[in-house]
Amino acid sequence: MPARKIAMRKVKETLRLSLECRLPYDQISQALGLSKGVISKYIRQALAAGLDWSAIETLDEGELHRKLRGQQSEPVVFVAPDYARVHLELRGKGVTLMLLWQEYCAKWAEDTQVRPYQYTQFCEHYRRFAKTLKRSMRQVHRAGEKLFIDYAGPTIVLAEGGKANIFVAALGASGYAFAWATPAQTTADWLEGCVKALTFYGGVPQLIVPDNPRAVIAQVSRYEPRATDTVLDFACHYGCSVLPARAYHPQDKAKVESTVQIVERWILARLRHQSFRSVTEVNAAIAPLLEYLNNKPFQKLPGCRASAFTALDAPALMALPPEPFELAVFKTVKVHIDYHVEFEGHRYSVPHALVGQTLELRVTRTTLEILNRGQRVCSHLRSARRGGFTTTGEHMPEAHRAHAQWSPERLLAWGEQIGVATAGVVSKMLERQRHPEHAYRACLGLLSLGRRYGHARLEAASLMALQLGTCKYSHIRDILVNRGVTGHCPAFLRTDCRYQRMRPDQQTGRGRIWKRRRACSGVQC
Repeated sequence: MPARKIAMRKVKETLRLSLECRLPYDQISQALGLSKGVISKYIRQALAAGLDWSAIETLDEGELHRKLRGQQSEPVVFVAPDYARVHLELRGKGVTLMLLWQEYCAKWAEDTQVRPYQYTQFCEHYRRFAKTLKRSMRQVHRAGEKLFIDYAGPTIVLAEGGKANIFVAALGASGYAFAWATPAQTTADWLEGCVKALTFYGGVPQLIVPDNPRAVIAQVSRYEPRATDTVLDFACHYGCSVLPARAYHPQDKAKVESTVQIVERWILARLRHQSFRSVTEVNAAIAPLLEYLNNKPFQKLPGCRASAFTALDAPALMALPPEPFELAVFKTVKVHIDYHVEFEGHRYSVPHALVGQTLELRVTRTTLEILNRGQRVCSHLRSARRGGFTTTGEHMPEAHRAHAQWSPERLLAWGEQIGVATAGVVSKMLERQRHPEHAYRACLGLLSLGRRYGHARLEAASLMALQLGTCKYSHIRDILVNRGVTGHCPAFLRTDCRYQRMRPDQQTGRGRIWKRRRACSGVQC
């Protein structure tokens, strides 16, 4: 609180009582109601000016005041800082008013003509300046911290049908604006706008702040909002986070709300008389207007959005990943007993140890990835063939893998290793079936006969079967069982032989059947 000003009349009376009447200070203090310190100050000033009572008595109050003050130094001149620059610098990460004041003092420390403000006055003058910008709560945005996104309300009607929806983005510190037209506002459209915006800025912020659309936010909550799996995959790819604003609180993303209004006035309003056939034409028309908008000077601050972006946000943004984001769809599936999962009618194999477990599919345009608790188990090229199978051999059990390795070529190669006759029997087995797979079991039966009777006997039995004009597994087995004894006609090897058609029962033992078969002379057949 400033000291109360003393009238010059009372000062002159103080000097008279002291210099002429020689009264002590305590009596003068009681008489005039002044402190002894004030009395002592004015007496010292008079003596320093060489004044006695005879000289003081003739002076008027104004002249006495000037005499007591003596020769005054030049008035102090304070240099005001650039508060607009201070306002922009405060958006930098870690920048405080104390740091800016110290830099301001260091700049003018060597100048003897002017003096810098003290810290208190520096802060007071800045707060007065900030109040002149806008009478509302001002959020302090750090450089490279937040990217605010939204869709503009107005749309552009296309000549070929449909509408172009305008995606808008703005960086928090610089306000650098971006606009992009999309055919709708689906999840794919939101993420397409984000990818185009990050490519436009050349970097990635720490946070992306949307509102709460269903296409982006799966669970709206004031305290624990949750984005969709596709959006979380997008954020993981770019190394950032998606933090929605509070529901029904547009002031949380005021930066993009104001940018939407600016885009509507400076871009959409100028396109209102033009006709567009596609979204691509709309984006081509937006590009030059967007450049003009970002280079338009600020009204109360120095520079423009483009210069502020270059100075503030561009150095603080994180680097873009080497590959652009590819939209992926997530689906929860359960592994069937045949160690396959199904997506859009096609089945894809997984390691057989995961049978019965619930896994997650991440499906892109060309690839299907299978995740178990967030870790990739395997991946397949996406197939559009409904009812088909995509199977990897490593996913199969050992027994299944051994069975799946049999093919017509392998079976023929196995037959050739035993002999020419065996290879001929295998070839006829495969040819007589409409689908070669139907003959696999018979061919594998021949393999078992070779292990049981030896390759030499199997080759001889195969040769005999070819001479008799048969290639059935059962016929070759009978030849091996009977040790090559064929004292009967070839009718035994035909299905019309009545003894061949007999089956054992409780009254007729198997030995009797074989006797009848050996006794078959062809005439009875």
